[in-house]
Amino acid sequence: MKTYLFPALKLTLLSIVFFSVIYPAVVWGIAQLSPTKGNVAWFEHKGKVVGAKLIGQSFTQDQYFQSRPSAAGYNAASSVGSNKGPTNADYLKEVQARIDTFLVHNPGIPKNQIPADLVTASGSGLDPDLSVQGALVQIPRIARIRHISEEQLQQLVKNHTQRSFIGGVETVNVLALNASL
Repeated sequence: MKTYLFPALKLTLLSIVFFSVIYPAVVWGIAQLSPTKGNVAWFEHKGKVVGAKLIGQSFTQDQYFQSRPSAAGYNAASSVGSNKGPTNADYLKEVQARIDTFLVHNPGIPKNQIPADLVTASGSGLDPDLSVQGALVQIPRIARIRHISEEQLQQLVKNHTQRSFIGGVETVNVLALNASL
């Protein structure tokens, strides 16, 4: 019995120390190297907090840029992808419904010019960013509703275009873009 009990106790104590003290300390230390020091990066507009910079939000009014669809219903407590593959019939119906809705709100945009990120949810379901093309394709609708020139909106999108620090593709934070409107 001693042959098995003492090694098991040692492994248990080692695991407790590692996973309760050492590992969290290392993760906390790495988080301190980030710009927000591991805290939520709040987005403020005119002195008021209007949302978190890294969590997608729903914008349903036509006068705003629409966000990427969310499989989590934009609920940060339940970050989740859809887990449906590209051949799943339910998934294809969802995407087609999103395409149809987009075309109703954006007349004159050909179906083949709708960027995929406007009709498919991200892996987390909470992506705050949109491709530059996803923002640009919405400009005619917003210009028409807000009575702003398309050139002004294109410049606004350009001003909010960012590239991730590891290279990556250019994206636009939808919350920041809409706050600028």
